Amino acid sequence: MFLQEDKLEIAVELLKNDQIVGIPTETVYGIGVNPFSHAAVENLFKIKERDDTKPLSLLIHSFSEIHKLDITTEIPEVVELYWPGPLTVVVEIKDAFPKGIGTSNPNSIGLRVPENQVALNLLKQTGPLAVTSANISGQDDVSNHIEAKQIFGNDVSAYLEGEAIHGDGSTVVDLRVDGGKILRQGPLKWPPSYC
Repeated sequence: MFLQEDKLEIAVELLKNDQIVGIPTETVYGIGVNPFSHAAVENLFKIKERDDTKPLSLLIHSFSEIHKLDITTEIPEVVELYWPGPLTVVVEIKDAFPKGIGTSNPNSIGLRVPENQVALNLLKQTGPLAVTSANISGQDDVSNHIEAKQIFGNDVSAYLEGEAIHGDGSTVVDLRVDGGKILRQGPLKWPPSYC
């Protein structure tokens, strides 16, 4: 099922009921679930054929949303300048999410605010979502809902219509390391040149 932006409430209901939903972002087209549901997270790993040693990160709707998560790492204000955008930051949190979301011992999580209006409008209604690229693990990323449906069919309950503009994963920076350590170079350069 393809959904246009005016049908977001259907996607919200599906996510509440532990279903997988296709979500456009500016980097790649993604598939996402409620990160607090063990069943939904397990199912996501299963259809993606992803090794559970590769943790998922969270998409959140705004910089201010980080205050609702028990984050113990200090996040520099410069991050707010890059959000929404293709920057994922890895931070430490007090309580672990279900297995597969972030890491445990120590508990950490990757966070990003996507630069895509459909995704942001969805996240405003759902809160944080665990999202990964809409591909079988190790295969090429896809950029839109049509390509994603060709891979996952009805294993994903609905696909929000949209197209990725970068076609590449986000830059991932570990903020648990002083000054930030690049774990994956994406479209965004770190550190910011004026810091």
